[in-house]
Amino acid sequence: MSRVLIWQWGRRGGGPRFALDLARSIHRLPKQEILFSPSRRAEILSAPVARTLPLCPVDTYDNVWGLAKRLLTAPAMVLGLRRRLSSWRPDFAICAMVGPLDLLMALILQSLSVPFAVIVHDAVTHPGDGFPLQMTLQRALLRRADVIVALTRHVAAQLREQPTTRMKDTIVASHPPFNYDVTPPNSARPREPGPLRLLMFGRLLPYKGFGMLAEALAGFPSELSFECRIVGKGPDSEPLRALSAMPQVTVENRWVPEEEIGLLVEWADVIVLPYTEASQSGVGAIGLAAGRWIVATSVGGLTEQFRNQPQATLCDPDAASLREALIQVIEAQPMPVVPPAAENDTAWRAMAEQLLVDLAACGLPVSGSIVSAIAASDAPHRDITTQNQEKIGINI
Repeated sequence: MSRVLIWQWGRRGGGPRFALDLARSIHRLPKQEILFSPSRRAEILSAPVARTLPLCPVDTYDNVWGLAKRLLTAPAMVLGLRRRLSSWRPDFAICAMVGPLDLLMALILQSLSVPFAVIVHDAVTHPGDGFPLQMTLQRALLRRADVIVALTRHVAAQLREQPTTRMKDTIVASHPPFNYDVTPPNSARPREPGPLRLLMFGRLLPYKGFGMLAEALAGFPSELSFECRIVGKGPDSEPLRALSAMPQVTVENRWVPEEEIGLLVEWADVIVLPYTEASQSGVGAIGLAAGRWIVATSVGGLTEQFRNQPQATLCDPDAASLREALIQVIEAQPMPVVPPAAENDTAWRAMAEQLLVDLAACGLPVSGSIVSAIAASDAPHRDITTQNQEKIGINI
């Protein structure tokens, strides 16, 4: 039996959702006991699945001033959390996504001699993304981590180029689709007539390629029938204003709550990802799982995420290539793909199983029948970068 602490102290967005889905998946594996530590104000705590997990919520912050206040009261927070974890006695811990307060948890775990892994979503900051001192705090956390987990080989390669993480055990895990409620498409019913619906969803940040999208759409033939919604929260910009002025485009600059994400994806026929750089895309993973088509630029981790997906189209990161890819999809009027039942749960279970085996191979105290069975099987070898920078093959 392994006791696994999983923590992620963000209030909303992809980090808490990723942590919840990971905790749920490990919790469902045999001989794995979970303690999930979210922010006490995290949106995902309203999800029914969150109430099925043992929780250790932590008071965090709402804004920069709240963060400063939380740091001033950090000693009391650390003492209380240390008492709880000392009583529960985790075998190891996983940080599901880096945040500003994670060094406090690292100090607690080190004082209790509990090894921990950190899942790194971004090795470098994207333009306009992140929080103050994000990479400084991330590097400090990764120096203390026993194992580093990347979600794409692209991010793993970036980490291996950084002095802080060059000599660390680094493994690559998958990023299954988030478990949002999206009604699956009906293969027996043709698509309703009307313009093809394009959706660009997520934080409205500069690296998302709004200028490229605006230039691509501006060159569309006038007779092309489509609707495009751009939905998410971000700073106002000239590309967003140009997009909102287009007659077939709607820009909704607002935060999208958890319960609305499934409805947005249901509305769409195609998810558009015209990024100028990317580590991976949680939005794209949601779209694939819901049977939607994807048009994405071939940059960063998007290339490995979508290149073998039959319902995804990759294009060069320029307006002309994006325009050509979008026109082809709109003219084809593709039907949504009906995903296999329970595919998301299967993908998360497989990811959780593989992650535990990889962590065990790196020396974390993982126990359980699944780890033993997979490690002893004739499964394909995977590469894990170890501290001496050699590649070792392990059966998983």
